[in-house]
Amino acid sequence: MIEIFAPSGVPEVRPGDDLADLALRALADDPRGPLRDGDILVVTSKIVSKAEDRYIDVADKQAARVAESRRIVARRGDTVIVEHRLGLVHAAAGIDASNVAAGQALLLPTDPDASARRIRRALTDATGHRLGVLITDTSGRAWRTGQTDLAIGIAGVLPLDSHVGRTDDYGNDLRVTEMAVADEIAAAADLAKTKLGGRPFAVVRGLERLVTDEDGSATALLREATKDFFRLGRREAVLDAVLRATGQADRYDEVVTLDGAELLAAVCRDVPAGDRGWVERLLRVGGSEQL
Repeated sequence: MIEIFAPSGVPEVRPGDDLADLALRALADDPRGPLRDGDILVVTSKIVSKAEDRYIDVADKQAARVAESRRIVARRGDTVIVEHRLGLVHAAAGIDASNVAAGQALLLPTDPDASARRIRRALTDATGHRLGVLITDTSGRAWRTGQTDLAIGIAGVLPLDSHVGRTDDYGNDLRVTEMAVADEIAAAADLAKTKLGGRPFAVVRGLERLVTDEDGSATALLREATKDFFRLGRREAVLDAVLRATGQADRYDEVVTLDGAELLAAVCRDVPAGDRGWVERLLRVGGSEQL
C-alpha cells in the first residue's frame, strides 16, 4: 500500500536553513513519523531556493530570465516559454514571485540534484535508513491544461521504470514504455502538500522498490533534442525555418524577440529583393507578424 502525508509545523524557511533538520523536526511531531527505511521525502523547490538564498528583486525578473535561459522555445506577448539552463522547459525560466515578500522573486535552485543529494546524506546520517529524496517544481504540459509537479532534483530514487523488453498479458512485446515514476511521485505528493497549505515536505511510503543506492539525476527525464518533435512553438518553428532557408540560422536568438514590421524588416534585411515576398508570406502564415 502506498501512503503519502505532509507534516505541518514547518516554519518559514530562511537563507542558510538546514532543510533536512526542518523535515526531521516536523516529522517528529507527526503521528505518522519518523522516517522509515524505504521512504521518499519530496521537497518543494521553493524552500530549497529560499534556503539557498536565490532571491532577486522582482524588477530584475526580465534580466534574470535571460540569464537563466538557454533559448526561447515559444513567445506570445509577455508570456515566454524557455529552455532553462538546467534543461527544463518553463514559463519565465521558472522564476516565481508567489509565497515571497512583495517586490521579491525566486530563481530555481542552482543545482537541484546536488541539493537533493545533500538532503539525502543528512537524512541518512541522522536516521541510518535507506531513503530517497525528490525536489519538485510546478510545470505546465504540452497538450494539457493546468499544472502539475515534476521532479527537478533526484537522489536515491529511480527516475524511470523501463518496461522495454517485457511482455504484456496478451503476449505483446513492450518496446517504448517507460514510466516516469519520479514525476508520478512528485505529482502525487503535491496532492498532500497542496499549494497554500504551508506543508513543503511530503513523505511517500510504500515505494521502497524505487529507492536505490545510486544518487541518480533528474536529467534522465529530459528528452534529447534529436527526439523532441515539439522543440519550438509554431511561430518559432516557422521563423527558424525561414532563417535557415535564407542562410541566417545563427540569427534566431537575435530576432525571436521581435514582432510585426520590426521582425519582417530584421529578417529581410539581407534577403535578396526577389525572395522577400515568400519570406514575408511565410512569416505571416506562421503568425510572426501578428504576435
